[in-house]
Amino acid sequence: MQKSSPSAVAPISRNDTPAIRRRGASPEKTATTRQSIVDAALAEFLEKGFANTTIETVAKRAGVAKGLIYRYFVAKEALFTAVVQQEIVNAHIDVDDAKRKPGEKVEDFLRRTLVVSIYAIEKKSRADIARMVIAEGARFPALAEIYRRDVIDPLMQKVKRLATAARQSGELTDDRLVKNPHLLLAPIWAGIVINKFLDRAHPVNIGELFESQLDVIFAKAA
Repeated sequence: MQKSSPSAVAPISRNDTPAIRRRGASPEKTATTRQSIVDAALAEFLEKGFANTTIETVAKRAGVAKGLIYRYFVAKEALFTAVVQQEIVNAHIDVDDAKRKPGEKVEDFLRRTLVVSIYAIEKKSRADIARMVIAEGARFPALAEIYRRDVIDPLMQKVKRLATAARQSGELTDDRLVKNPHLLLAPIWAGIVINKFLDRAHPVNIGELFESQLDVIFAKAA
């Protein structure tokens, strides 16, 4: 019996080798990693400000590699967007006119949906995020643009619709809030500035300021 020569042996095709599947991270792990990064970014922003926060410091606080962060967020501004979405946009403050109960007055709806949240604004991160935008927005215009796009513009549109409904129903006696929806939230911004920049020794109660503004807008006697 003749032995086959080495050259007669058919080469092993690469297609014949077992395929090795690389399993990616599970959706749960991906979500957990992303959350830890966003939480770390929030802590860094509030502690150091936007300018002094870096991807490296966020990675260190989150306990992940710097390169991993770029798989989720292309830049520091994207991290700020995620923080704004989590802490403000998705904070369950829904002032959409469509959510009013049948027959519910606009004033009652605003008190039901906003007052409790505004009283807690200093206990949450929302006031400090707004202060960071005020303090650093001129130097980093992207901060102001993100905040305007994701927070201010959508909220003003909802307030304007509510003001229009209140005007049509007779709750409002003029069109001032329809034309200037920022009037509703002006006391909140005043309190945010006073408590951090103007008079830290004598902080005002932002919730009380907001309720007083509602009284004025809806012409309620003191």
